[in-house]
Amino acid sequence: MNKAAVSRATLGRLPMYLKYLREADGEYISATVIARALDLGEVLVRKDLNAISGSGKPRIGYEKSALICSIEKWLGGSKKHNAVLVGAGKLGKALLDFDEFEKYGVDITAAFDCNDKVIRLGSSREILPMEQFDEYCRTHEIHIGIITVGEGSAQLVCERMINSGITAIWNFAPCKLKVPDGVILMQENLALSLAYLINRLRD
Repeated sequence: MNKAAVSRATLGRLPMYLKYLREADGEYISATVIARALDLGEVLVRKDLNAISGSGKPRIGYEKSALICSIEKWLGGSKKHNAVLVGAGKLGKALLDFDEFEKYGVDITAAFDCNDKVIRLGSSREILPMEQFDEYCRTHEIHIGIITVGEGSAQLVCERMINSGITAIWNFAPCKLKVPDGVILMQENLALSLAYLINRLRD
């Protein structure tokens, strides 16, 4: 599986393909049918699917079950990854309670915050005090850290995650983080996405 050969744009469309395929009828399905259902270009869909699963059969298409299996593997669905979240404000709580991540192999097992007023114990997904962060990460085999704190605290939280053994970080704070080699960093800039949307409205 050569992940470097698949573009980020293709990976970003895989969850959409997976959701559609799970709900579609039939044993085989063509790129044409998928493209029409998702309002995408047929060439684009075929290129995406060929990159992760190989070519479909002429006049038949792709075996649906095999295609689902291939997409799940690329999305990590066959292997579970434990994640924690730091910053249990409105955005953090929304991500914590979003169940769809589990379909792609990610389980946010707990959140952490410095504010005692938001601590939530005894639920399936607890919000714990930061004092427990380091030990929790070590004892629960945490692989992924999600940062939803303010800009001023983000780098400190990032470093604490790395020191606790986390090797993949998803950052929602509006700042650029510094990480060492070997740590995967994904930056989500919500303001930039909104600015792009507003700009397109002017077209």
